Amino acid sequence: MRFLGISILAASFALVSAQNKTLTGKFDCLAAGAYTLCQNQWGISAGVGSQNSTLLSASGNDISWRTDWTWANGPNSVKTYANVLHNTAKGIQLGNIKTAPTSWDWTYLSESQGIRADVSYDIWTGVPQSGDPATSASSYEIMIWLSGLGGIQPVGSQILSGVQIAGHSWNLWKGPNANWQVLSFVSANGEIRDFNADLKEFFDYLVKNQGVASTQFLQAIQTGTEPFVGSASLLINNFNVSVS
Repeated sequence: MRFLGISILAASFALVSAQNKTLTGKFDCLAAGAYTLCQNQWGISAGVGSQNSTLLSASGNDISWRTDWTWANGPNSVKTYANVLHNTAKGIQLGNIKTAPTSWDWTYLSESQGIRADVSYDIWTGVPQSGDPATSASSYEIMIWLSGLGGIQPVGSQILSGVQIAGHSWNLWKGPNANWQVLSFVSANGEIRDFNADLKEFFDYLVKNQGVASTQFLQAIQTGTEPFVGSASLLINNFNVSVS
């Protein structure tokens, strides 16, 4: 979840290229193979704390990284979205996607009691072929929550339960944010720490059942974590995604 005006390509981002580099700045980004790893600390004014993200490895469509964070105050407010963005898996209309395989193997190395955070995909679509996430170019934000701890909830309200996609059961949430609609699939059966799926199944479901136009362009695929409060060390052992 990100708000209008927050762009991963904003001029204030520091973009560097080095494996095992640790990012500490508010909007630091790092070139990482097929991806860009970003701190994206867009909501830290709602709390106090710190975050850093470390690239562990990147090769082709595979990437591994770790994010360590501690945040207090503002328990209902997202502080950051430390994430990776695939640099080229985009620019194709949903109806023309043949396959979008992805896998995500992650774990908490440590987590405090009472942690409030999600681990999620953040996928953006729009009418133009290209556009930065959370801008006037955005029509839909599609989230897939593999974890949501501490009673946190997505934007909007739950409209369906028990939606079966990719071998898992999901509760579907829907609601507006700025000029785009947010559609969030939340795991109905607890955390999914080893996820393998074809994202096309989610896209096809939304086109068929939720009125998302097949002509919408895929503009961005991001994955990461949204911390609210607490502290954690999140390790992504491996993530990959591709679109054709």
